[in-house]
Amino acid sequence: MSDDKTAWPGLWSPLGATFDGEATNVALWAPQASKVEVCLFDGVTEETRILLADRTFEIWHGRIPDLRPGVRYGLRVHGPWEPDQGKHFDPAKLLLDPYARAVTGELRLDSALFEHGADSAPFVPMGVVVGPSEFDWSGDVSPRVPWGDTVVYEMHVRGFTMRHPDIPEQLRGTFAGLADPAAIQHLLDLGVTTVELMPVHHYVSETHLLHSGRKNYWGYNTVGFFAPHAGYAASGSLGQQVDEFKAMVKALHSAGIEVVLDVVYNHTAEEGPTGPTLSFRGIDNLAYYRQHAADPGRYYDYTGCGNTVDVSQPHVLRLVMDSLRYWAAEMHVDGFRFDLAAALARSMHDVDMLGSFMTVIEQDPVLREVKLIAEPWDIGPGGYQVGEFPHLWTEWNDRFRDTVRDYWRGQAPGVRDLAYRLSGSSDLYGDDGRRPYASINFVTAHDGFTLRDVVSYDRKHNEANGEHNRDGTDSNRSWNHGVEGETSDRNVLALRHRQLRNLLTTLLLSTGVPMLLAGDEMGRTQQGNNNAYCIDDDTTWLDWSLRTEYADLLALTRRLISLRRAQPVFRQRRHFDGLPLPGGTRKDLAWFARGGAEMTQAEWHDDSLRTISVFFAGDAIDTRGPHGERIVGDSFLLCLHADADPVEVSLPSEEWAQSYQVVFDTTMAAEAPQTTYDPGDTVTLTGRSILLLRATV
Repeated sequence: MSDDKTAWPGLWSPLGATFDGEATNVALWAPQASKVEVCLFDGVTEETRILLADRTFEIWHGRIPDLRPGVRYGLRVHGPWEPDQGKHFDPAKLLLDPYARAVTGELRLDSALFEHGADSAPFVPMGVVVGPSEFDWSGDVSPRVPWGDTVVYEMHVRGFTMRHPDIPEQLRGTFAGLADPAAIQHLLDLGVTTVELMPVHHYVSETHLLHSGRKNYWGYNTVGFFAPHAGYAASGSLGQQVDEFKAMVKALHSAGIEVVLDVVYNHTAEEGPTGPTLSFRGIDNLAYYRQHAADPGRYYDYTGCGNTVDVSQPHVLRLVMDSLRYWAAEMHVDGFRFDLAAALARSMHDVDMLGSFMTVIEQDPVLREVKLIAEPWDIGPGGYQVGEFPHLWTEWNDRFRDTVRDYWRGQAPGVRDLAYRLSGSSDLYGDDGRRPYASINFVTAHDGFTLRDVVSYDRKHNEANGEHNRDGTDSNRSWNHGVEGETSDRNVLALRHRQLRNLLTTLLLSTGVPMLLAGDEMGRTQQGNNNAYCIDDDTTWLDWSLRTEYADLLALTRRLISLRRAQPVFRQRRHFDGLPLPGGTRKDLAWFARGGAEMTQAEWHDDSLRTISVFFAGDAIDTRGPHGERIVGDSFLLCLHADADPVEVSLPSEEWAQSYQVVFDTTMAAEAPQTTYDPGDTVTLTGRSILLLRATV
């Protein structure tokens, strides 16, 4: 280590490291610090410390001529060591700049991460200075897909590309791999409009995983809110990852596909108060994390990860907002899915939809124009907030997931809740004027079983996680159909395949915004692991050979998405009201029992009922084209039957349609014959199946 030097006079804004062509201005908000040093690293061990002598508005700042693009750097922050009072200042700890635009290096397990006075520099990631952007964004245009037309595809950058046979091997697992034409072609063929990328902010592995020789795969353990994850870059980690990420976004945009990021601002990788000191804790522990006023050394943990970032503090809120604006404005992403969003909406302790975080997002001229998706819960008291977010927001609707799974496994109490989910969850979103697309409908997500595992396992099988199968939920709402796991029994396999078709059809034809989990369209399995956050191998990577084995499922998914895109009735922008259309008695939405008559109150409250049909009136949907022209789609009758035995149903009378033509039949792997029925005809529904008919009105 060389002797300390003093930085040139600099500016207190912007925060972070900003290269101006001559020197790099460094600015750090550290209100309780007594001294701040910027540490430059040349080679492996050589460290130069530069003192930031100036302080303005609690921000330490200075210009450093030797800190140039591509140079690794960290911070050492001095102050009192009083952990029982929540003060964890320790200049022996090399800290990551919260505003670092790039991060390099792995977190390596060592006692120095935890021991006061022990130098952590050899074991922690470092920031990298990134120069002014020269990336060519010319021609880049966000697709800006309307919410009502959106189909979301949740995916993992590494897992999606690692085994794709048509992606060059050196690009697999990277941003460049996702930008490859072979990866994009699958998305185009599928018909999805929006990819929701699991965390791509720079993250590290939890210390308990490092102790056991494993690592974090999902990425919900962030240390750098501005930095693309270096492990996903094929081009390098000394700033190259920034342009590689931009090139990926531009390639997806060129294909008409939006990019939404799953962002984790609710907690960081520093874990609980005894976790590793990597950034926030050493800069100002009391300012960044929620802690008990009477016991400042004890964290509030609304996330289950050891700490909760305190966005009720103005400078912490500024950090999050600056990060969001950076990704939207500089990196051109189209929206964000907020992990455990309820934790961000807490004011003092309660979730407050009028609090500072929600209010600032609402008025921000950049962020109010992008897609905002909430995971509308955390693990704290009052944390379950499904249906409670403001108008700009959409929400992961776990009520949809639970209801649809229960219905198809024969465990739902009747069809009342299913009817709400099929028609846009007006019980959750209609009372305060929100639209049906406030509901992000999903049956599976990264957290839990894959779709194939939903129909193949009764119990979780997480032994590979190293926690003796104690981790992950025990409430899977799944059904193995008689055999746990893989089987060669043809009857079981046939029923499972039909259930896969039932679940996908229900998802993709329901009102709201459907979200597919990557690989579900071709039968991906995790062998019953419902919490594969630490599994980075063939278990979690997409097996592209399944495109052949599950070709019928892939074809069905494409056809369903294509039908949804072509027919406005499946992309309803307002909640159905169930009232007669002008000049007639036919309603915009109607529900039918087996006899062909509209459902009675007694049938709505019959908990044993497993069969229901819904009529969607296409001429009731007021959809406008680009020049204001009215677009009228077709009408459809969707018949769902979740009992094991076949049942006869009567089609609605001529009051509703002149004829009915079969479009989809989930009993068939191939396309169904276009059989036509007359009003009032009797149709036999096979046990556990869906029949979709086009109604000629």
